Amino acid sequence: MTGRETVARVVEDRRFQNFIIAVIVFNAVTLGLETSTRMVAEHGTLLHTVDYVALGIFVLELGAKLYAYRGKFFRDPWNIFDLIVVGIAVIPTTGPFAVLRALRVLRVLRLISVVPSMRKVVTGLLAAIPGMASIAALLALIIFVAGVMATKLFGAISPENFGDLGTSLFTLFQVMTGEAWPDIAKEVMKEAPMAWVFFVVYILVSSFAVLNLFIAVVVSGMEDELRQDIREEEAKQAETQAVANKEILDELRALREEVSALRRQ
Repeated sequence: MTGRETVARVVEDRRFQNFIIAVIVFNAVTLGLETSTRMVAEHGTLLHTVDYVALGIFVLELGAKLYAYRGKFFRDPWNIFDLIVVGIAVIPTTGPFAVLRALRVLRVLRLISVVPSMRKVVTGLLAAIPGMASIAALLALIIFVAGVMATKLFGAISPENFGDLGTSLFTLFQVMTGEAWPDIAKEVMKEAPMAWVFFVVYILVSSFAVLNLFIAVVVSGMEDELRQDIREEEAKQAETQAVANKEILDELRALREEVSALRRQ
């Protein structure tokens, strides 16, 4: 076994992956503690040392993967994600780059690439982006139409909420989220008692119908990802079974030849 194969086996080992997960979680705790002024004043040196040690472990891990996989390393998008996250943390955080110090917390996102279940969830979300974009366009169209209607219907009644199209769009977005919409509706209904019809229909369409489509598309994307994993697992099992069947047939042929040879003797 070559050195690259040995390193690849180590970085792919489940125990090594669990170690990296533990380092990420521990580093997340230290980064959280650094937000406390009292903790930094009392244990600032220790927290910074632990942070640098964790960063060193991440750099060594990526270096090991680059050594083991070489060009194949960049074919995996999760490896590129890890490289970017760790690369940001390596940039010096002094002078004009001081603002990047806050981006060190992005290292916690490496849990997504390390934990398989999280990877599946994110992959499902990414697969659902085309459908989500269509639904987002539909939602924007509904809000625009409702904004024009609300401006013309309620602009004079409640200019602070529907005085112009921009204000109406913001108010309707707020109504869609369910925040303070009864107060807005009651204020308008003082002058237009039937305004509740507009708000009820708008909320039913935008919140209950369109937003539920987002959930449906995301769930569908995750189901597709799960079916893909099942197909890949079935293909691996079929390949393994085919190899086992071939070995059994070879052994049967060998036994048949030995029996034939014994009969001839």
